[in-house]
Amino acid sequence: MGRLLNKVAIITGAAGGMGKADALLFAKEGAKVVVTDLQEDKINEVVREIEASGGEALGFKHNVASEEDWVRIVDETVAKFGKIDILVNNAGISNATPFMDLTVEAWEKTMSINVTSIFLGQKYVIPHMIEAGGGSIVNISSIAGLTGGSGTGPYTASKGAVRMLTKATAVDYAKHNIRANSIHPGYIETPMTVDLMKDENMRQWFLSQTPLPRLGKPEDIAQGVLFLASDDSSYITGVELPIDGGYYAK
Repeated sequence: MGRLLNKVAIITGAAGGMGKADALLFAKEGAKVVVTDLQEDKINEVVREIEASGGEALGFKHNVASEEDWVRIVDETVAKFGKIDILVNNAGISNATPFMDLTVEAWEKTMSINVTSIFLGQKYVIPHMIEAGGGSIVNISSIAGLTGGSGTGPYTASKGAVRMLTKATAVDYAKHNIRANSIHPGYIETPMTVDLMKDENMRQWFLSQTPLPRLGKPEDIAQGVLFLASDDSSYITGVELPIDGGYYAK
């Protein structure tokens, strides 16, 4: 308890799944949490849940690919809480379309939500972190950002870009005491994967790819995000952390 006491954190894609788990854990650890997502009703529920547990939170409807939205949310966060210590870029979409069937519009949508959103978040948050004397950025990539995958070209490309953007950020802003790290979830049971998991054959295939004998839960990812966001990892920057039940070790 208290590992994020007096810290202010923005978490995108926090209406459910991994982002919501991050938000609830951060609030439990003492952070003031700003949660964003396109699903405004669910974001409001997350805020109420945090407040009911004695925490402090703000919620915003947020198109993460919109520069205007980022400017508004960062400005309102600073107006309310006075600073930003932590940015968790969790929002993202999946796209398993083979390259030959992919439209330019679908490619650009995947890149805008999975990569451009992170560029924008960092662009507008980092100046406030510099002013505050430092901060921690945690970007959610995927095991697809570490290994190639059949039929997942646009998603794999976007998540690989997240990994390398994170490293570039780490190198550029270390002198300001700003750390940037990426997390690479494996097969996690979230709203994004729920339809796939309904197919028992597919579920068994996921399990067959994971050395540990279970699929991951959002809370498994949240513990890693908490570690990288907190001062417990104060000498760690520019790394990728797989949380994947051993998938990447194979």
